[in-house]
Amino acid sequence: MARAQLSRRSLLAAGGAAAVACGAAAASPSAATAATPADDPIGTPAEALRRLQAGNRRFTSGHGRHPHQGLDDLHRLAAGQHPFAVTVGCADSRVAPEVLFDQGLGDLFDNRVAGNIVDDLLLGSVEFAVEEFGSLLIVVLGHERCGAITATIDAIHSGGTAPGHIGTIVDSLRPVVEPVLNQPGDPVENAVCANIAAQVRAFSARSTIIAEKVHQGALRVVGARYDLDNGRVSLVA
Repeated sequence: MARAQLSRRSLLAAGGAAAVACGAAAASPSAATAATPADDPIGTPAEALRRLQAGNRRFTSGHGRHPHQGLDDLHRLAAGQHPFAVTVGCADSRVAPEVLFDQGLGDLFDNRVAGNIVDDLLLGSVEFAVEEFGSLLIVVLGHERCGAITATIDAIHSGGTAPGHIGTIVDSLRPVVEPVLNQPGDPVENAVCANIAAQVRAFSARSTIIAEKVHQGALRVVGARYDLDNGRVSLVA
């Protein structure tokens, strides 16, 4: 029997029931450390993380500063960039790091792909930022109701295949998603959390450059989950 082909819509459609936090490790931005002013210098991974947490609190409270997003800032950055953090996020149109973290031009080195998957190409991009710009923090940013996760679960349950190159995404996520499908709770949310943790581990496991800087204390890799309903970003790994 021919295997059923998954709908293209399933990759980007919202999936799963109402989401919950990814286990006890989740930390709400409201419980994070005190806000760091947007123009304070950043010299450590901890300071970089505080900057992002403070920005997310501004975003969720409706008090965003929208810092350095004008033409003058663009002209200033034309000579060079020094992003203090690297984000590895989903390509979902609702998950825009500069907006969620209330940052501006030159602050974040964004890498976005459906399912926030750390493949060789993305790994090289992140290593470049760490080596060339001295970025202090890597954030793997997953989100609830992820369409890539949902498409992978659909493929596993139906035995079907995703059309075109979407199948590459499903094949990459399958080893992460399949082991958690029988866990209690919402399968999409469980898989989102498992994928965040897996991609965080992938950086140190697959990159000598990143592993050495983490060991030296010059770099930190964290996993975070974005709540589409309230805009909050919580640490989960």
